[in-house]
Amino acid sequence: MRKTPLELAAIATAAVPGLAPTATASAPDDAADFDSALLLDADGKRWRVRSPRHAEASTRLETEFMVLRAFSPAIRAELPFLLPSVAGTVRQGSLSTFVYTHLAGSTRSIEELSACSEALAKEIGTALAAVHDLPQALVNNADLPSYTANEFRQRKLNELDQAATTGKIPTILLRRWEHALEDVALWRFNPCVVHGDLHEDNLLVDGDRVTALTGWTDLRIGDPADDFAWLVASNEQSFVEAVLRHYTAARRDKADNHLLRRAALLAEFALAQYLVKALAAGHAPMTAEAEGMLKSLADDIGDQDAADAEAAGPAAGAAAAGPVGGTAAGPAGGTAVSGAGGDAAARPAFGATTPAVSVSAVPAPVQAPAVSVAPIPGADVHPSEGADAAAHPPTAPEVSPATSEISPAASETSTAALRIVPAADTAAPEDSGPAGAPDRTEGTGDGSDEAPSGEPSPEDAPAGEDVTSPGGTALR
Repeated sequence: MRKTPLELAAIATAAVPGLAPTATASAPDDAADFDSALLLDADGKRWRVRSPRHAEASTRLETEFMVLRAFSPAIRAELPFLLPSVAGTVRQGSLSTFVYTHLAGSTRSIEELSACSEALAKEIGTALAAVHDLPQALVNNADLPSYTANEFRQRKLNELDQAATTGKIPTILLRRWEHALEDVALWRFNPCVVHGDLHEDNLLVDGDRVTALTGWTDLRIGDPADDFAWLVASNEQSFVEAVLRHYTAARRDKADNHLLRRAALLAEFALAQYLVKALAAGHAPMTAEAEGMLKSLADDIGDQDAADAEAAGPAAGAAAAGPVGGTAAGPAGGTAVSGAGGDAAARPAFGATTPAVSVSAVPAPVQAPAVSVAPIPGADVHPSEGADAAAHPPTAPEVSPATSEISPAASETSTAALRIVPAADTAAPEDSGPAGAPDRTEGTGDGSDEAPSGEPSPEDAPAGEDVTSPGGTALR
């Protein structure tokens, strides 16, 4: 059952002692896996709450917590962007909810990013290079996955076999992907640290600056093309090339020549992974959506192959799978499967001329509509009230008609509207509360890395601490 922002606010007070939310708003996230909210406290400080909807999502959050702890202050200081800091965590049954200090910046769609300035393209390329140049010991010491180039290729072959067993992948796509995966020359790259889940919703931007990267649940050593797959969703080839140019200039190691070709393959293959995930979850609408996207992609490839064969003559029939033309619908509210325009000779390819194509592996979250709020009457929040709030969340907040809006600064998140939290709905649930209420809490207290009673502890930064950029600018 989905948690409302008001319920998440009540949980957050248990995770961070002393936190008294005064307003809430929905936050963009992977709606299939997480319930998320932004909170505003009495001091005007913002917080983000992420609550998993199932055990696998909870494991991902716990992995991210471990990843973020692996970033020492020295490593963080060298990065050109900020990382999230965990302020507190609370366990509800087998699931763990995390509260993060809010990071400045807002997310932008891939269309907005593709129309960005050269300065922002440089920021994105530099950020990607900084991730890929992280010391591999960071991943190895945290016991996170590590793959050689051949291991990564074999892993994708295994995933392709798994997808093929569904019987729902068009034959033309199976042949296309298998041909690319068996091209050993395509997979000669130097493994590096990769974010693993990079896309526009995990990139926070303020003006022409990349302020932060979020979503560190899949950090590993592997193929740098993983972190470029989302970029090739843009129909602006000049944007992709600009990012790649600045990335190459900033990298300590030389980028391989086939990086964008593999990124195109990984972007297309994300559709098959989306289908497998939908089938495993037994989610009929997601399954139907994935099948529709795969069919659209297959039709585009078939049409383009036919056009190429007609234009080039019989010799074209023996060529490898051709470029994708047109645009197929992506996941609801998410990124579309797009063919790159422009000169075919300039486009990345699997075999000959495969354009950059990208998809979202999961549906993008639906942005909550703006909600105007009224100023909150002064009220003290008492922890003893929270148990009842968690057990009986209000169907609608008891507030007076809206008379004003809480609008963040331009550097804040795009979720501008915050919803009033009645005092009785924001208190921390007691340990003796009803079933489903948080059974134990952890705050940042002394900032120690050691977790009491074997549970994970929060990040090094204490709750409520301002996050400061490498340049010294305080971001809230």
